[in-house]
Amino acid sequence: MNAWRWLTLTVLAHLFVSIVHGAAHTGARVPLSPAANLFVYIVILAGPLVGLGLTWLSEEFGGWLIAMTMAAALVFGCVNHFVLASPDHVSHVDAQFRVLFTTTAVLLALSESLACGLAIRLALDVRVRPHVMD
Repeated sequence: MNAWRWLTLTVLAHLFVSIVHGAAHTGARVPLSPAANLFVYIVILAGPLVGLGLTWLSEEFGGWLIAMTMAAALVFGCVNHFVLASPDHVSHVDAQFRVLFTTTAVLLALSESLACGLAIRLALDVRVRPHVMD
């Protein structure tokens, strides 16, 4: 399987885990501010998908968009889930939802790290790959 397919699978897995994590947020009654909700919908959910779509027009631009949005999602998630003392911190979530919330928070961080790394590598590979004229 080529690297772009791995990136696509990682982005789609991230979307799935994000949806499950959102359900854990709802179940545990962990609200987000309006600004945080906008960030989640625009950067974390839509950004990587838009980046995938843009790879059809420009692999380099789409790759960089995926890398940037996944890096931003990683920082946002790590700070909110593991650093700041808030209702969004994994240790403060209702016990009934803590395992699902924590598991999906960790899976998000892993998928964001992997997707960011793959996207950077592939965007740089496009730059150095020789272009063949038809």
